[in-house]
Amino acid sequence: MTMTNEQAVWFAETFEKLVANVGKAVLGKEHVIRLTFTAMLAEGHVLFEDAPGTGKTSLARALAATVQGSHNRIQFTPDLLPSDVTGVTIYDQKTQKFEFHKGPVFNNIVLADEINRASPKTQSALLEVMEESRVTVDGTTYEAGRPFMVLATQNPIEQAGTYRLPEAQLDRFLIKTSIGYPDHASTVRLLGGANLKDRSKELTPLITTQAVADMADLAATTHVDTAVLEYISRLCEETRNASETRLGVSVRGALAMVRAAKVWAAGQGRNFVLPDDIKELAPVVWTHRLVMDPEAEFSGATPEVVLSRVLGDVAAPQQRATA
Repeated sequence: MTMTNEQAVWFAETFEKLVANVGKAVLGKEHVIRLTFTAMLAEGHVLFEDAPGTGKTSLARALAATVQGSHNRIQFTPDLLPSDVTGVTIYDQKTQKFEFHKGPVFNNIVLADEINRASPKTQSALLEVMEESRVTVDGTTYEAGRPFMVLATQNPIEQAGTYRLPEAQLDRFLIKTSIGYPDHASTVRLLGGANLKDRSKELTPLITTQAVADMADLAATTHVDTAVLEYISRLCEETRNASETRLGVSVRGALAMVRAAKVWAAGQGRNFVLPDDIKELAPVVWTHRLVMDPEAEFSGATPEVVLSRVLGDVAAPQQRATA
């Protein structure tokens, strides 16, 4: 069953209200907020590569406040253990039974701050829950619930003492982007409200977490024409065949694009995906999935340059991909 025109209009109106509400706490960052909600409704995760103090924690709090969800922040450090993330089973002497104490991943919005400062073993504790929204501890599986989204951050500077995220984990992030510093006008507004330490507390919840799950299910019914699917496949193949890359976009990356494009199209009031949606989302959905050849990278090649060339070389379908 494909989303109707009326449902697409409702989806877009609700999407705009959600973005505007978070925008009251995270000033001047509408595009980033839009991308983050796209990831949430596509049931994916976001990796922010940003300098400290750009509003990542504020964004997580504002998202949770808007959808009446829970949130938690994990400060990743070298001594952080996997059980500090997922939870631990403890023996209760009174009941003489083992009880599972849930970790911070059992929230709707989880901010994994400076994820690259934790050991690979601790980083990998997030793999199962990011992919399947569940955690397995001592042979027992626990569901994380819906919506569930990880907002991970890594500092692009001060790389000493950090552990680079492996390609397998990078591939599990639907979107990689940055918030960046606010523009002049937004900065002035922020400074004028310096007494408000947490603007998210001023936000009024708009929908429930169940409504978010329903919106995600509705977005999944957005129509994607076969021509657009073929276009996505050709783009992925070209990234794999590029001389500058060792690994191109994976099948998981192609599926991620389809999910993200469905939400992006519905957020604009359409019940069908256009090739332009793919072009607009490609930099944030695919760039971090490209593994560059060391020699090409040394010569100055970047994933952004490769992807830009591929988008220019592969012809997009001309027809209007309507439902």
